[in-house]
Amino acid sequence: MKKILLVATGLLVVWTASAFAHGPTRQKVTETIEINAAPAVVWGIIKDFDKGEWMPQVASTIGTGGNEKGATRELKLKSGGIIKEELKSYDAEKMSYSYKITEVDPKDLPVANYSSTISVTPAGAGSVVEWNGAFYRSFMNNNPPPEENDEAALKAVTSVYKEGLANLKVLAEKK
Repeated sequence: MKKILLVATGLLVVWTASAFAHGPTRQKVTETIEINAAPAVVWGIIKDFDKGEWMPQVASTIGTGGNEKGATRELKLKSGGIIKEELKSYDAEKMSYSYKITEVDPKDLPVANYSSTISVTPAGAGSVVEWNGAFYRSFMNNNPPPEENDEAALKAVTSVYKEGLANLKVLAEKK
């Protein structure tokens, strides 16, 4: 009986340790905002994948490929960093597109395997914009430094989305 108890205890310890020994888990962020402007006005601001200056963190954008699948853009951040992205899908009729980050320095955005979708839908006389993303923290091993852990990644992406949507609201409601 003691042997069975020892084996069971050993298995429990191994199982518990393995549960905490994995790398990062996929994180998700969704932010929405209501905008007092017609969907066409809001979409008009964000529809061009190669124009990301509506986002407050972006100083300039260089793009190739327009709004075709596979198009790329390089966002030059006001902080001096660069984020490179690729368009995965684009639907003008549904006012939505999806993209992924292909290159980013963790100092600029502490994420890896990041993909995102932004869409505009009618809501009464105005619009609702939803921006969602899924990603891993940038540090893919165990015991990440605080600036590259799950919380840092979630905080950074949430901040980008909230600031971007708030600025989009201001820009659209001025028109």
